[in-house]
Parts: sequence; structure tokens; C-alpha cells
Amino acid sequence: MAKSPSNNALRFMMLVFILLVSILDQGQGLLHYSIPEEMEYGSTVGNIAENLGISVRELSARKCRLVSADGRQYLEVNLETGVLFVSGRIDREQICAESTSCNLAFQIILENPLEMYSSEVEILDINDNSPSFPENAIVLEMAESIAPGSRFPLESALDPDVGTNAVNKYIISTNEHFGLEIHVRKGAITTAELLLEKSLDREQQATFQLVLTAVDGGNPPRSGTTQINISLLDINDNAPVFDNEVYIARLEENAPLGALVTKIKAVDLDQGTNAELKYSFVNVVPRKVRELFSLDPETGEIKVQEQLDFEDKNSYELDVQAVDNGLPAITGLSKVLINVIDVNDNAPEITVTSLSDKVPEDAAPGTVVALIGVTDRDFGANGQVQCHIPLELPFEIQSSLNNHYKVTTTRLLDRETTPIYNIPVIAWDSGTPPLSTNKTMQISVSDVNDNTPRFSQSSYAIYVMENNAPGASIFTLTAFDPDLDQNSYISYSFRRNLQDYLVPSYFSINSINGTIYALSSFDYENVKTFQIHVQARDAGVPPLSSSATVNVIILDQNDNAPVIVSPSAQSGSAAVEILPQSAAQGYLVTKIMATDADSGQNARLSYQMVQATDPTLFSVGRNSGEIRTTRNILELDETSQSLVVLVRDNGQPSLSSTTTILLSILGNVSEKISEPRDSYSNPGYFTDINLYLIVTFGSTSVLFLLTIIFLVALKCKQDVGVIQVDGCTVCCFRPRDSKEAFARSPTRGDPLSCSASGQTAPFPESYHYSVCLSPESSKSEFLFLKPYNPSLTQAQR
Repeated sequence: MAKSPSNNALRFMMLVFILLVSILDQGQGLLHYSIPEEMEYGSTVGNIAENLGISVRELSARKCRLVSADGRQYLEVNLETGVLFVSGRIDREQICAESTSCNLAFQIILENPLEMYSSEVEILDINDNSPSFPENAIVLEMAESIAPGSRFPLESALDPDVGTNAVNKYIISTNEHFGLEIHVRKGAITTAELLLEKSLDREQQATFQLVLTAVDGGNPPRSGTTQINISLLDINDNAPVFDNEVYIARLEENAPLGALVTKIKAVDLDQGTNAELKYSFVNVVPRKVRELFSLDPETGEIKVQEQLDFEDKNSYELDVQAVDNGLPAITGLSKVLINVIDVNDNAPEITVTSLSDKVPEDAAPGTVVALIGVTDRDFGANGQVQCHIPLELPFEIQSSLNNHYKVTTTRLLDRETTPIYNIPVIAWDSGTPPLSTNKTMQISVSDVNDNTPRFSQSSYAIYVMENNAPGASIFTLTAFDPDLDQNSYISYSFRRNLQDYLVPSYFSINSINGTIYALSSFDYENVKTFQIHVQARDAGVPPLSSSATVNVIILDQNDNAPVIVSPSAQSGSAAVEILPQSAAQGYLVTKIMATDADSGQNARLSYQMVQATDPTLFSVGRNSGEIRTTRNILELDETSQSLVVLVRDNGQPSLSSTTTILLSILGNVSEKISEPRDSYSNPGYFTDINLYLIVTFGSTSVLFLLTIIFLVALKCKQDVGVIQVDGCTVCCFRPRDSKEAFARSPTRGDPLSCSASGQTAPFPESYHYSVCLSPESSKSEFLFLKPYNPSLTQAQR
């Protein structure tokens, strides 16, 4: 390929400063030359005639020629001048790959007489290759909660050059969160790990785009870049941690394929899928090493999968990682050092001479569970054997007699946690290197009654509709006992407490399956809740028990119709109300008050007028129950009006009651007779007939007023009572047929509840009406019944 002028000048300067011809070793007949790679065609390497000490004419006469072992011809000799020159492209990376030293060997052959000279040309590396990354971008995902100091292996840049021209440093773009940690491995291979220096916060910055630059050591240096795309995710916040930072394995070179090298193990403090681990090699592990060893992603076992050769390489350094199954996944790192060594070829043999099939879980520490014998067919140090059981198991191995051992417990066992133990006994000799073997013994743990039955909840809430069918099941409790056989057989019963004395009369429980039955039908209006204490007892010896609380909540059903409290019928089937004919539109005639023993929507009442003598004269408030006039009362309207009002609750289906109200309209007899103003100015206009009319009308009014007062006073005295306040007769009416106001029928002597002039009686619910004479009013309200409000009376004063 064509070279730029700057490269040609560089090569020329290198030719000047490099010793082209090394020392001619007369004893061995070896010519040694050193040239840089990528020299142009025809570039001089040396002068063979001068170096061999022969004349130029001899080269042509003796048919001088060059012969290489592989047949490839990179150099030629000018037979006229004796100059050895470049005849083809010399690419050190193509010829010698990654080898640090690169020599082209060839033979110089002369005939007549036949002579042969060994020669070699050392190809010196020049920095003609820039570092490059396998991928244009490195994609990383990491949790926002990952701790500073965490490391992330980065793919190494590739540079075919060697020595100082190879990659010797990495640079990352400026940022406040990440840095680089550089490692120099065997063979001067430089790798980089991304180092988290400052805590991350996904809510502040969710992604990072960093530029990773690989720089070689050439002069001038060359570089290559790739982009690191980092995404922050929530929250799997515990990284897997290996039980060793470095695992060291010793492996004989003739180990068979599939032989176990070591087993790595990491633990993750998270739970569920975030603690499920997968093991793998880190990307920086060379491909050739991955071909030699396999790593089981589930068990962490590293095994041999190709034959090893101690003379080829006697040690391997593997970077391993454990990646959890969280989102995002978190990686834990460790190293495995494998030393290939020669060979103690007989492994110890383990024989189980006695083994306990079952061990009770309450066996005291130190209980012997197995006797084993260990032998080794080797002699001397190679036959001296040691035994070991993993420390995480509740067992230990103790020497008993010569080559015999006993396996004992180190702590109490728990069958519910681990019902079966697979105990690996590892035995190794004292050879160099030591050989080991292992044998797994299986021991079952027998049950003792050491667990109480457990309910899934300490308290339950169940809902039962009132008027339920007696004998029906309403709930089933289930307790769990992790013990076995009779230790796990559970019976259920009610726990007897002083406050639970009514429970057996209302409920029963199936002692086998924990089903609770209602023995009677419930009435929400009488009892709204029950609290039941259920006990679960196992059949162990001694038995163990636990309890749970069941709160039974009775739900209301619409089984009570509304009860009309006011106005109440007096000695008949209808309530009687009186209103003046002068009542204007919107006048409050009366208010219907009703109660419902149910609750919630079942007690939400609405009012509706279903029948009226004149439907255009009165209306009833749907929610308030107030009966008001919808227009002014006319003289043509009937003086007796009948209203039928329906009170309905909001249940499903709804229930209702009706009441009939008889309204009596009184004429406006108290209005003064108005006369024209000019009649007063004429004394002759007032005649005797007028005087008679006035006397007659006044007498009739007074008699009518006295009759009404007498009747009202008599009515008040019969029903409840009468109080005189400010010239008004105040009647206190007791509500009838109210379940909430009365727990029993009223009897003679029951106290009244009226408030007038500071007097208060203890009756809880009463309704006040007053009969007042208003001779001073210019309107026709001289005689009527109206609701009495003491506070309003005080305010009017």
C-alpha cells in the first residue's frame, strides 16, 4: 500500500538510527539484521558481500540465492551490488501476530563450492495501527443505589502492535460520577474497569454517555474511542458477594476432561429473583481460556473442558462474575487462580462404615451421626490424609482412630428448615500437589413437636348479613403447622373467655376443618358485632396451640319500615292541623318527622305527597318532610283539606309508610273593615246600622276566640301539658309510636319536655305549639296554631 511522505521520512530516520547489520558471528555463521516493518520495496537491509567477506563478483558467479523455511520471500539480493533489499510488504502483525519478537529466518546458499549461511532479519514494530474497540458502544445498566467503589469491566481495545506501541492507557471523558481503574496483566496487557466514584440518583440523571479512549505508547501515540452508554434503573440494591475475593485452585496437568477445578459461590442479601444468581466469565477473559474451562452458570462449578499442558502454560487467571436476576441486574466480581502442577496420581478413598438414617432435630450438639474410614494407596506424605466438611453445615469431622473419623453435629438441627442434609466429606492427601476426593452422605432429620400452629393472620374480619339462615357456615380458618404426622394434626375450638360467654350460643366450629357456623339468625338492630377467639391445637406431646381473633360484623338489611313520629294522629286515623287563610306562598304548615330502625341507605328517608284534596295548594319537601303552601290561599278554596304523605326509605327493596293530615283553613275574621278616608270627615255617614254591625261582628269574634282557646287548652291538658308564656298558651306534644323516643308505652306521670321561660323538663323529644291572641296585628292572624321556639321568643323580646 502507498505510504504518505511523512511515513517515508519516519522510516528513513529509523533506518538511520537502527543498526542495520548486527555482529557477524563467525563461529556460528549467523547474519543478523534489524529493520522496521512496512519498509518500501527496494529498501536496503544490508550488504551480504561485505558481511560475508566475499567479492561482489562471487555472488553472481556462485549463484547466490536466498531460501526461507516457509517458502515466503520478503527479501532479495542484488547480485551486482551484494545489497540485501526488501522485495515484498513486511507486516509484522501479519507475520508474527501477537509475538513480542519477530524474526525472518533464511539461508544464504553459494555454489562452487557449496556453502550455506544462516541469517535472520528482526522485524521491528512501528506504531502503524490504532487501537480499536470490538463494538462502537458499550451498553451498561446499573442500579441507582449501587455503592461508590463498584467496578464494571470494560471491553479492552485491540491493537495489533506490540511493546510500547500497544495500548498502555485508557482515558474517560470528564464527568463527576465515574472514573477508570487500570490493570496491567501478564504479557503487558492493559485492561480498564469503570469505577463508580460518586453515588447515583436516577431521578436527577437517568442516563450517561461517556467516551472511552484507548491510547497506545507509540510516538506519536495513536488512539481509538468507543461510547459507554449507561442507564440507571431501580433498585435491586445488593450486589452478589463471593465468599472469597480470590479462589486458588491447583490442578494436575493430566486432569481428565470434565474434572472439577473449583466451585465458586456468591450470596446475595436480596430475596426472591433478586437473589437468584448466574455465574459467568467476565468479558476480559481471553477466548482461549474460555475454551479450556467451563463455568456452570447455576452451580458455579469450574471444570476442565480441554486438555491442559503444563509446558504450554502453568497458570491461569480467570475473572468471574455473579449476576443476580434483579432489574437491573447487579454483578459481583471475583478471581480464580488456577495453577497447573505435576502430579500425585492417587486420590484418597472414603468408606462410610456406619451411618444414622435419621437424627432427631433436637439431638444435642456432639451427637455422632456417621463413622467413616479414609485410605490412600500412596505412601509417605502422599498417603497422609486430612478430612473436611464445609463450615456452613451443622456438622464437623473428628479424628477417631488411625484413618478413621466420626461425623458429629455442631448445633441443634431444624427439620422444618432442612429435612435432609447432603454432607460432602472432602478428603485430601499431603502430596505435592495434594489430591482430594469427596463423598456425600445423606442424613434425614426426624420431627419433634417444636412448632406451634400458625394462622395466616392474627385477626380476621368477616361480614354476615342479618336474617341469615341458621346453621349455615360463615367462615373457615386454617392454621399451618410445619411439623409432621400427629405433630401437625390440628383441632379447632373456641377459646373460653369471660367476655366470650355468648359465643357458644350463637356460633359453633368444626374441630377438624375450622369452619364456623351461625347457630341462629342475627338481628342488626339488636347486635352489630361479635368477637370470637379461635384456638388451634396440635396433637403433639405436649400439645402446642395458638389463637386468632375473628371479628364478626353484622350487615344491615332493609327489614324495618319507616315510622312516622310527627305529626301524630289524635284519637283517630289522621292528624289535624290548622292554618290561617291569610297564609302566603311558602308558609310552613307542618313538618313530618319519621324514623327508621335500619342504618345507612336503608334509613335514608324521602317524602312524597301521594294524594291531596287540592294538589296545587300544598307541596312536601322530598328530604325535609316540610309541608308548605305553594300559593296564596283563596276564598274559593275548600276550608278542609286532606293530604296523604308517603315516607319511603332507600333500601333494596324499599319500605314505606303513609300518614294522613287533615288541614282546617280559618277565615280572616280579625281584619279591620277599611272605609274610605272621606267617610270620617262626614259625621253623618256613621249610622246606627253600622254600629250594630260592628258590635255583632266583634261579639262573634270574641266568642269564637274563647271557644278555640278552650278547645286547645283542653287538648293540651289531655295529651301533655300547657305552659303560659308571654300571653301565649304553649302546648308540649309527646311524639307517639317512636321506637327511639320510647323504650316502653308512656304512662301516667311521665315527665314532659318543654322549654318556656327557663323551664326545662327531661323528656328527650317534644314538639311545641302555641296559641296566641294578636289583637294588635293589622292582619288576620288573630287566632292560629304555630310552632313555638323559645330561642326565637327570647330574640324577639
